Amino acid sequence: MTGYYNLLTKIKTHFDNDPIVNTTTQGDIFRIDLNKQTIFPLVHIIVNSVQFVNNIQQANVSIMAMDIVDISKDETTDLFEGNDNELDVLNTQLAVLNRMYEMLRRGDLYTDGYQVSGNPTCEPFIDRFENKLAGWTMTFDVVFPNDMTIC
Repeated sequence: MTGYYNLLTKIKTHFDNDPIVNTTTQGDIFRIDLNKQTIFPLVHIIVNSVQFVNNIQQANVSIMAMDIVDISKDETTDLFEGNDNELDVLNTQLAVLNRMYEMLRRGDLYTDGYQVSGNPTCEPFIDRFENKLAGWTMTFDVVFPNDMTIC
């Protein structure tokens, strides 16, 4: 009867041990004070839905990996890269999500019974919130044991 809690704990533990991630949160993204620069890079976990399928549970999960984009005071000379680190932030945060996906696909999380089902989708975002943030939202299905009994 602890499937939902265990799922969140397993994902949180993974990101807590990721050297690139400073903060891991879950739930309503708008309840987080995103103006605090000390919390970034940040990963936020949202469980969108859960289905009961025979002896497993299947959760649709979205994970947002984000960081602050630093804007240089120097004049823009490169129109492709601009005068900020937006491309670096997008590259790094996509790598954070890719590592998580691989752990679900064939790593420790897979061994623990938390396995990805199908292929994830990753959607970039830039400046979605009050401060200039960039990152990715990865949405995927994960299956894990249904420990509910009928007794």
